[in-house]
Amino acid sequence: MMWLLPIIVIGGLFFPALGYLVVGFAALFLPLSFFKGRYWCSHLCPRGAFLDIVMSRASIGKPFPKQFTKMWFRWLIFIILMGFLVYRVSKTGGNVVKLGTVFVSMCLLTTIISIIIAIITKHRGWCLICPMGMLQEKISKIKNKK
Repeated sequence: MMWLLPIIVIGGLFFPALGYLVVGFAALFLPLSFFKGRYWCSHLCPRGAFLDIVMSRASIGKPFPKQFTKMWFRWLIFIILMGFLVYRVSKTGGNVVKLGTVFVSMCLLTTIISIIIAIITKHRGWCLICPMGMLQEKISKIKNKK
């Protein structure tokens, strides 16, 4: 699945409609997490595959700072990114091309962040704070509470 990441973050710069793939994956895999937990993360995530295959070679392998794995920090990252997303979506005026561009740019932004984290910590450091992964984790716990 690693090939999807450059298609979205590079191809999406020229064809903004590719940003809708991001929405499609979230719409498909968030409900699936009720049954399969973080299945997306460990089996299908294009960014995770990129981090495993490419960034594992560039990573210095330092542990991810423990304070950043705390739930309050993960929620803070989630709120900041979702707030930024909502703000950007509100500025599109309903233009479908601009909306696609928002999703492409969010994917590009989080990919750049994941690369920086991969270089200065372990290659999958981003996965510890990934909003999609956190949501999958929370949704899977709903099932376990029943």
